[in-house]
Amino acid sequence: MIHPSPGSYYSGRMAELPEIRIGTAEREEAIALLGEHFSAGRLSLVEFDDRVALATQAVTRADLVPLFSDLPSAPSFLHTPAAGNVATDLLTLVPFALVALVIMIAVRHPIAILLSFVILFMVVRRGLRLMRDSGTG
Repeated sequence: MIHPSPGSYYSGRMAELPEIRIGTAEREEAIALLGEHFSAGRLSLVEFDDRVALATQAVTRADLVPLFSDLPSAPSFLHTPAAGNVATDLLTLVPFALVALVIMIAVRHPIAILLSFVILFMVVRRGLRLMRDSGTG
C-alpha cells in the first residue's frame, strides 16, 4: 500500500472530512487523473495498475489521498477550500445592503420596504456566518 510521504502536499492537508464516503464519479475522476500521470511518465505500468486497483476499491476520501501523495495533483474533491479573506467577503455584501437602504428610503412602498428588510436580513445573516466561520466573530 502507498503511504503519503511526510513532506508531501496531501500528507499535511488531508482532505477535508476524510471519512466522507465517495461514489463512482469520484473513483472515475481519480482513475482518469492517474491515467494522465501515467501518460506523462510519472507512473510505471505496475504503479499505475496498483493505484487503479486501490482507487476502484476506495470507500472514503482518505482511501484516495495516499494514491496522489507523491504526484503533483490530485482530484478536485480532495482539495480543501482555501480560507478567504473575511474583510473582502464582507465587502462584497455592502452593495446589497446599500440597494436595500436606497429602496427603503426612495420607494416608500410597503412591499418595497418589506423586500429591503428581507435583503438586509440576508446580508446581516451572511455576514455573521462569515465572521463565525472565520473565527473572528
